[in-house]
Amino acid sequence: MPLDRGLAPSSSADRQVAEAAPLAIHRVERVELPFRAFTWPFAEQRRDEIAAHFAEQQKAKPKMWNGRVLFGRDPVIAEGCFRAACFETGFADFLAWRDWGFPDLSVFNGFGMGALRSRDGAFVLGEMAAHTANAGRLYFPAGTPDLNDLRDGALDMAGSIRRELLEETGFGADDYQAAPGFDCIPAGPLIAFIQRFDVDLPGEALRARILDNLARQRQPELSDIRLVRSPADFTAAMPPFVTAYLAAQFA
Repeated sequence: MPLDRGLAPSSSADRQVAEAAPLAIHRVERVELPFRAFTWPFAEQRRDEIAAHFAEQQKAKPKMWNGRVLFGRDPVIAEGCFRAACFETGFADFLAWRDWGFPDLSVFNGFGMGALRSRDGAFVLGEMAAHTANAGRLYFPAGTPDLNDLRDGALDMAGSIRRELLEETGFGADDYQAAPGFDCIPAGPLIAFIQRFDVDLPGEALRARILDNLARQRQPELSDIRLVRSPADFTAAMPPFVTAYLAAQFA
């Protein structure tokens, strides 16, 4: 069963971000995330509460399961590089941490996003399917990294982004031109690493190809594909870090 690894900020989390200062976009050339074994006190001390919370969430969305994901701690941005340690925890721990308003701010949920851009300048966003933890939300193809994203003892953020693009859209390395570097956008306890991928197709053709790929999946994470051509296309279903990135691109 596929793990629902969407980043899943709740609407309350979005409100917290929206009420804070405007989001800063840090241009970085490298992301270094070595794996370090760590026992997360929040997950250990509230184990029974977390299990009960996840059981309740599964009643509404039974296709969710408690796989292992990667979180981060001790972030530093300097000299064009984002550095932090990553550690392993359960998806149930992540879900409770998010739903309970991020009670431990010593850790962060860092995730990669692939911003597909068409030949005529449209960006692609996916609408999360009803069975996911983010139903109805609009994101770039993305997901919280898991153990499959570890390479040589570190989280491979670029590889995680490419994998999510392939899984959610069907687009592989031969289908796009990857822009160098990442736009790193801290949004409270969430940190988005966004990389642009240029596709030599007009927007509608790009959308149609992705929809065709989704139609052939047994349980796609995305239920629809939206094209965003200007800030006039922004909606409340887009989290603040997505609109911040797009606003900068259109500017």
